Amino acid sequence: MRATLRYAASVLAVLLFLLSFRRSGERAGRLAERLETTEKANDVQRQMLEAAARRPRDRDELAERLRDGRF
Repeated sequence: MRATLRYAASVLAVLLFLLSFRRSGERAGRLAERLETTEKANDVQRQMLEAAARRPRDRDELAERLRDGRF
């Protein structure tokens, strides 16, 4: 009887460990997905800022770029 209880407790401990391990893996997967999404958003924002830095400052510069074929 006592050996059976020890065995059941051991099995329960292993099952709880495996469940905890699975939940940790799921959490890590969600965090990795969130990181990837954040990196994509940051990349898009960086591209937008670079494009804004290259834009013509005023109408005269725009006209000059159009004449030179650089726009």
